[in-house]
Amino acid sequence: MKYDRSNITQNPSGFVLLSDFVPGVIQEIRYYSTYNFIGDRIDGYEEPCALLTKEAARALKTVSNEMMVQGYRLKVFDAYRPAGAVRHFVLWGIEDQDTRMKPYFYPDLTKQELFEKGYIANQSSHSRGSTIDLTLFDMSTGKELDMGSPFDLFGVISHPDYRRITEEQYANRMILRNAMLRHGFEPIDCEWWHFTLKDEPYPDTYFEFPVSSAYLRR
Repeated sequence: MKYDRSNITQNPSGFVLLSDFVPGVIQEIRYYSTYNFIGDRIDGYEEPCALLTKEAARALKTVSNEMMVQGYRLKVFDAYRPAGAVRHFVLWGIEDQDTRMKPYFYPDLTKQELFEKGYIANQSSHSRGSTIDLTLFDMSTGKELDMGSPFDLFGVISHPDYRRITEEQYANRMILRNAMLRHGFEPIDCEWWHFTLKDEPYPDTYFEFPVSSAYLRR
């Protein structure tokens, strides 16, 4: 699991606070909390806020506007992820024998399989600043839409095209997916919640600065 540091930078000048662009966004930044697949706060998450490139934030605002008309708000679990946070994931996979969160996030997989099957990468698109993990919040019920599996449940049930869920759950996934595609985002094949801006501004650059509004505004 060699980690390439040749294209990593600390410069946050192209980034914004997502809440400045999408005031109605709900944020539950899981890697700031301990409720994640490792069970600890992840390195680099200094505040529970979502940061994105300006371009991705603008595109997500158009998604939010469309979803609001349909009665939904966006709920974000992760956005920009520092390269150091990804190293935290990698080192956990290699060295750490702790599997206390396995029943909740990867019940049918080994830690090694999380990397082999692409659920965790040695370098993440999140660190390029234009990738978002999100779901939809139904304003009429006050709950997240039922997507058939929760965020960061690693397994085939979380693949966007998985059909052994209810028709309603699958339809909910498609509401989110189709809205994201319409506004310039691309999905991946193993996580229904994960999207990257197709024309991302930094396709070959990975960022190291912390998730911190204070750092962004320095």
